[in-house]
Amino acid sequence: MSAQTNNHAYPIEVEFPDISVHRHAASGIDYLHTFDSGLPGPHVMINALTHGNEVCGAIVVDELLRRELRPRRGRLTLGFANVAAYLSFDPAKPDAARFVDQDFNRVWTDTVLDDTSRTSSELTRARAMRPLIDTVDALLDLHSMHEKSAPLIVAGPLQKGIDLAARLGTPATVICDEGHPEGRRMRDYEGFGRESSPKNALLIECGQHWEKSAVSVARDTTARFLLLAGVVDEADLPEGWLAPLPPTQHIVRVTQPVVATSMDFRFAAPFTGLEIFPDAGTVIGWSNGEAVTTPYDNCMLVMPSLRQLRPGVTVVRLGKVEQTRSNLS
Repeated sequence: MSAQTNNHAYPIEVEFPDISVHRHAASGIDYLHTFDSGLPGPHVMINALTHGNEVCGAIVVDELLRRELRPRRGRLTLGFANVAAYLSFDPAKPDAARFVDQDFNRVWTDTVLDDTSRTSSELTRARAMRPLIDTVDALLDLHSMHEKSAPLIVAGPLQKGIDLAARLGTPATVICDEGHPEGRRMRDYEGFGRESSPKNALLIECGQHWEKSAVSVARDTTARFLLLAGVVDEADLPEGWLAPLPPTQHIVRVTQPVVATSMDFRFAAPFTGLEIFPDAGTVIGWSNGEAVTTPYDNCMLVMPSLRQLRPGVTVVRLGKVEQTRSNLS
């Protein structure tokens, strides 16, 4: 089966799990399952389905729930976020299942969540999840990408996020950024987004939405995150989830987003992400008939896509490689 998208038809290489069996949870919040070891340790959360068509995280969380993984120390939450969007998935319109009313990953500020005059399917779900999210110390948010691109870590703008990504060791590209003009992501919510807070979060873009390799990346990064947090031992994890570390990690600082001001935007080539342009002034696309160019030498394109094109949406982010670190030391 292939999913029909605006630009490409990507094959659906994975089965979408039936997560309805996970609806009722002792946490009192549907689809959020928290297990307490009774011993000291952090509260760690593995989150799937921030976007409803990003299935690799759902596969991993479903597997861990069915295997009855329990923490040896601290607390562990395994959860599915935008379930309503996931349940709406249609292979003929796969991009539509990203959200129901608005992007779930653009609502995470107290101001937005406290404003009861604003309503949407996503806000209702975020407000339901919020009391639990407020207790999480370490969040791993599993995502995937519109286009077939190498996996990457979104570490946020703070040094603590970069340091956590380096300790995780994989994927090979670490993106440091301020987020999106449209609104704040869950990984930047409250303590996750304050350098002074001990809380921390990473977002993993595991690959193209429906490719098998994205599931492998989600399994590997989840296993490593749980081990790094100390809530489980390696013997507790499913066999074969850990993969070899990449030899190096590239730390890339996003300097600016390219935001569509209308529906008149096109790229100069079928970019999929992580392309590097050696010369400043290289044309990468056109917006309202005017050239969009790279602002500096060795500019990297981060997650270019027109699948959600509309005014105000970021169509690509531009980044500089700040550091390359070795995993072999």
